[in-house]
Amino acid sequence: MDATAPVIVRLTAVVDAPLERVWALHTDIDAWADWNTDVDQARLDGPLLPGNSFYWKTHGMDITSTIREVVPGQRLVWVGPAGGIDGVHVWTFEQTGSQVTVRTEESWSGAPVDAAPQQLGQALEQSLTTWFARMKTRTERTD
Repeated sequence: MDATAPVIVRLTAVVDAPLERVWALHTDIDAWADWNTDVDQARLDGPLLPGNSFYWKTHGMDITSTIREVVPGQRLVWVGPAGGIDGVHVWTFEQTGSQVTVRTEESWSGAPVDAAPQQLGQALEQSLTTWFARMKTRTERTD
């Protein structure tokens, strides 16, 4: 995380699903557009390993993100620029009984963020809130 970034959003959600299901959904980057309608397309270049990149389209932006850290079932970190915004995104997953606590932290910096930190912070928070809602809906389904 960039602790000095003008925009930092931290959210937590509790998901009533097994950790394996939540982790598998979240890390199957090629399938993000299948369950998260904010993602138009996504493609991971190679295996889910640090140094590999994935390409995705969301909210009209083409983004190339690079994976920085993978701790299977526990933590995923990626970084990447989009439209002049430098983003750092950290996801953590923790099994507690039959539930999973998912935490996300994302920082944004760059000229567009400096120009409109409140507006972009609200947009990021809304986007991540929607991501959580769709993740919960998909992983909590039992059909």
